[in-house]
Amino acid sequence: MKTEQSQQPLHKQRILVTRPAHQAGRQIEQLQQLGANVIPLPLQEIVPVAENSQEYHQVKSRILDLDLYHQVIFVSANAARIGTDWIDLYWPQLPVGLNWLAIGRRTAAVLDDYGITAFHSDQGYDSEALLAAEPLQAVDGQKILIMRGQGGRELLASTLQQRGAQVEYADLYQRRCPRYSTAQLDSALATPLDALLVTSAEALDNLQTLAGARLTSLQQHPLIVPSERIAQRAQQQSWQQVRVAQGPDDCAMIQALLPDMDFGKRP
Repeated sequence: MKTEQSQQPLHKQRILVTRPAHQAGRQIEQLQQLGANVIPLPLQEIVPVAENSQEYHQVKSRILDLDLYHQVIFVSANAARIGTDWIDLYWPQLPVGLNWLAIGRRTAAVLDDYGITAFHSDQGYDSEALLAAEPLQAVDGQKILIMRGQGGRELLASTLQQRGAQVEYADLYQRRCPRYSTAQLDSALATPLDALLVTSAEALDNLQTLAGARLTSLQQHPLIVPSERIAQRAQQQSWQQVRVAQGPDDCAMIQALLPDMDFGKRP
């Protein structure tokens, strides 16, 4: 007779979760509720710019001039979280007349928690989807601020500049590849995995770097990614079983593991 635990859809499956540590809690909890044996291995560290750096002073200048922009775009949940901390320092009340935008539902939700209602596209979770949306079509002569991490994609800025906008960045944080001991990597990666969840191209590259000789074996296991762009990158790196989720949020990534289950409306 099957026990209640053995009937869980992910019973005893080993699932590698690679979100940054401060963002992984909910995904880990949901997977455990489905019976999974979750192995956390954050593949990115999010580090705010240092106070003594040139980037810090540039961000401060951009935030102080926030009311001079027509539109402000947050490219990620991390940009929203750190960016709103900056805004809170210098703007007790939000500047009026600004149009707020976010890449993805999750980023918009972080801003909403802060009290900022930001537009996000329902058609996707990337720069391409936001660029196709109505608010970014007629931007000639507008001044636009992009809140992001250092070294992000240039597509958003370059396309808006081609449309006649003046674009500036607030580089709020750095993304770093974490350091792990051989023992930590062996514990996480040496035993066969049932699936790996990876939500960014940079995290995928970091996994390739960290895995070393383990990589060939890892590439035989199902890899869940949030977009066709990252899927193509994975296939170029020789991953054999790549599944594309409907987005990077927790429910969408888990839905790709269990396509026959209904997780309802994603937050």
